[in-house]
Amino acid sequence: MSDFNASFWSVYVAGATVVGILACLVLLWVTARKKVTATADNTTGHVWDEDLTEMNNPMPRWWMWLFVLTIVFSLLYLAAYPGLGSYQGELKWSSAQEHATEMAQADKELAPFYAQFTARKVEEVAGDRNAMAVGERLFMNNCAQCHGSDARGSKGFPNLADTDWLHGGTPEKIVESITKGRTGAMPPMAAAVGSADDVKNVANYVLSLSNAPHDSVRAQLGKSKFTACAACHGMDGKGNPAIGAPNLTDDTWLHGWGEQAIVGIINNGKTNVMPAQEAKLSAAQIHVLGAYVWGLSNKPPARP
Repeated sequence: MSDFNASFWSVYVAGATVVGILACLVLLWVTARKKVTATADNTTGHVWDEDLTEMNNPMPRWWMWLFVLTIVFSLLYLAAYPGLGSYQGELKWSSAQEHATEMAQADKELAPFYAQFTARKVEEVAGDRNAMAVGERLFMNNCAQCHGSDARGSKGFPNLADTDWLHGGTPEKIVESITKGRTGAMPPMAAAVGSADDVKNVANYVLSLSNAPHDSVRAQLGKSKFTACAACHGMDGKGNPAIGAPNLTDDTWLHGWGEQAIVGIINNGKTNVMPAQEAKLSAAQIHVLGAYVWGLSNKPPARP
């Protein structure tokens, strides 16, 4: 990223642009002054396809002036708009500012529409067919890329259509997750667990918590070492939504299951990030989107 922020590339792009324009001017000047020796019949002597000859005529004036006007236009454009490296141009225009202005205008126009939903609880909005049509569109545009169009997620991306919630599945928690984002971080725990053999034993104990296929002898040996994990997952392994620690006793495996997968997570840790949406979506949009996501795993109350 620093490569794009460094001033070198700004100067490089500006220099390449100026040199390109100057090269066009030089090309025009040289070709206008160059004299080509013509034959008696006013051809250049070049012959193609046996009898196709090239006439020695000067460039049309209109073409040359069009070329000059194009260069003048490019200079005026570069003076007014950003195009020379990091130079912003005299008009101070930017696509980011234009996008922000358009979004602000759109939010203003849509405010009356969303007001009918924001005045109601998330659970009530989830039962509104019109609101859910909007929520589905918001989900497809902003969430489906990671969680899938059916919201069932994939490896590393939580399933939003079941009842297993890392950070809590109440309407308030879902809206909070969308607004602020989430960072799930498990540090490497191998040093705290013990030897490589101890790590394997703990991995089998973790598998035994959900009755997944495991080595019962190793699981028994790993039970005492699991205390290193209990600070987050609890001694019973049922997790802690307050810090996003997964429940290890169900059959939900966000990052894969099996001895090898769990050993890898214990050795290397795991970090999962869901980006905050508050800079991208308005509070009203998040309210409707939260209702849509909550409704995926809950039965919304019938609308009165």
